[in-house]
Amino acid sequence: CCERVAINVAGRRFETLGRTLHRFPDTLLGDPRRRRLYFDPQRREYFFDRHRGAFGAVLYYYQSGGRLRRPPDVPLDVFMEELRFYQLGEEAEGRLREAEGFAAEEEPPALPGGRLKRRAWLLCEHPESSPAARVVALLSVLVILVSIVVFCLETLPQFKGGGGDGGQPSTNSSSSTTSSSSPRGGLTDPFFVVETICICWFSLELLVRLLASPSKAAFFRNAMNLIDLVAIAPYFVALGTELARQRGVGQPAMSLAVLRVIRLVRVFRVFKLSRHSTGLQILGQTLKASMRELGLLIFFLLIGVVLFSSAVYFAEAEDAATSFTSIPQAFWWAVVTMTTVGYGDMAPVTVGGKLVGSLCAIAGVLTISLPVPVIVSNFSYFYRREKRGEE
Repeated sequence: CCERVAINVAGRRFETLGRTLHRFPDTLLGDPRRRRLYFDPQRREYFFDRHRGAFGAVLYYYQSGGRLRRPPDVPLDVFMEELRFYQLGEEAEGRLREAEGFAAEEEPPALPGGRLKRRAWLLCEHPESSPAARVVALLSVLVILVSIVVFCLETLPQFKGGGGDGGQPSTNSSSSTTSSSSPRGGLTDPFFVVETICICWFSLELLVRLLASPSKAAFFRNAMNLIDLVAIAPYFVALGTELARQRGVGQPAMSLAVLRVIRLVRVFRVFKLSRHSTGLQILGQTLKASMRELGLLIFFLLIGVVLFSSAVYFAEAEDAATSFTSIPQAFWWAVVTMTTVGYGDMAPVTVGGKLVGSLCAIAGVLTISLPVPVIVSNFSYFYRREKRGEE
């Protein structure tokens, strides 16, 4: 165990002690019988045609007794493939994912005990389990799309009647009577009827999954189930407000404000598509794993906004007709400029102000581009993992 072992990885030679490799006998390098397949008797070394940059971290895993760190110049998906090749095990991969900021992968929940509950759970939760489950998933997606289309169409001017909750509040004292008698208002609104049908489907789907869930606590901890609940709740609040308005209970202005807030919450119904869309799920996992980088991006943008807002305010102070009358008012200009949007509603006119604006735009491009490689690497990791799961 004290002999020196020579390892050649794509032309780069490494040397270590045999006892160092034997610390993990269940791995490729730690098991003499496994690594014997790669032994070159002429050069008396083990040759691996693998990634050279990643092997240094693999060898340090043996030398340090289990500490694993990914080199900055090695992409995460490439490094994970190297770990699987050297057979370091799922425990090492799990520690690496935790060090990289990924959430621990949870085991799939167990199926319900009863036969009827199991069939209902598979029907609503696992579209790949049967043709009937695929039909239910397709119907659910269709209902979600119809609900989103209705949500958008009912804001068109030709579909607003009698000063309903989508239009401007009327100052006329008879506006309540006019709105109630309008064919487009209240419970007789065709959009309301379609919305009621969609809500009935959403409520039935949520209720079936709740009753068939193997764990009620895990069911309510699931973010997708909370999204389903948020998508349904606004309808019943709006229904109660409408019934109260028709009965003359409550103030019309207050009811109108509540309805507008409820209508805004309905837009979150679009996230229900993520239950049936692998792409949206990968995007959500990527953003969750990249929260540290996104937090740094927002922090850097805030620093840049404060610095360049102050600079452009003092640079434009000599101009009497300047739009930068205060530093807080210049925050909007700094955000728009650093994100390279440039609406043009505020623009510097002095030489110093234009110089500050140029520096602000360049700094914004550099700041936004910093976390992009990490986010792309995370997206690539989750995308490949999903593809391997499908295969």
